[in-house]
Amino acid sequence: MVSRRDIASLLGAGTLAATALSPIGTAQAQTGPAAENTFQRIRRTKKLRIAGIVGTEPYYKKDIASGEWSGFCVSMAQDLAKSMDAELEIAETTWGNAVLDLQANKIDIMFGLSPTPSRALTVEFTRPIMLNTFTIIAKPGFEPKTWADLNKPEVRVAVDIGSTHDLFARRIIPNATLLALKTPDDAMLSVQSNRADCVIQVAMLSLVTVKKNPKVGKIIVPTPASAQPTCAGVRADPDPRFRTFVDNWLEYNRGLGAMKGWITSSLELVGVKAGDIPAEITF
Repeated sequence: MVSRRDIASLLGAGTLAATALSPIGTAQAQTGPAAENTFQRIRRTKKLRIAGIVGTEPYYKKDIASGEWSGFCVSMAQDLAKSMDAELEIAETTWGNAVLDLQANKIDIMFGLSPTPSRALTVEFTRPIMLNTFTIIAKPGFEPKTWADLNKPEVRVAVDIGSTHDLFARRIIPNATLLALKTPDDAMLSVQSNRADCVIQVAMLSLVTVKKNPKVGKIIVPTPASAQPTCAGVRADPDPRFRTFVDNWLEYNRGLGAMKGWITSSLELVGVKAGDIPAEITF
């Protein structure tokens, strides 16, 4: 005769076996608790995952010899990781793949993204990290003062296709002759070869471009001054705690003046000093 104790024992063993064989149980063992949000995962694993993009100084800079990362976005990420008592992990990506990396849960946050409507359909954005002023690098002898001066068919303006520079130009100077080229380098080369009168770049990039090669042209901030927000992108979680934490962290460091320090120190990595920044450019 089977006793009640034997029945209970068999039921218990069956439950354990079912749990062990359950796909859900296996997934939880591999990836952590079910329905774990980004904030919880970082606190549990003590790791903050970001992506870096090679050759995008001053945002990201990778030392090829040592593999060490530096730059504006890396400085922010290091401080955020410290605030969360976590270790920073950096994987390589591209601007084009950054949103996909967030969606695929390969990274937790991507610094330096522009909050375009198309991106906002799939990921969420923090409060602005900074406002990045739109500038032009004009060829020698070409010195427009306003965006209206550029909004003429005879003015040839180069942009890198699909970028925020491209979108801005199509909205603000629709009457200009637009040269939409594959890369920022191609756009800059069109000015040097006199196929374009100027190229549009945000200030963080134009300052670096002219510092590397002063002969390419002159930085001009056409009026009225226009700027785009630069944010951090995060995965869309049902629980917004991680994004809320990052927003609070941003405001705290902005109040301390840390944000300005990270920007200026990252520009110094590529030789841009405070005196090289035109007075019209603020971050």
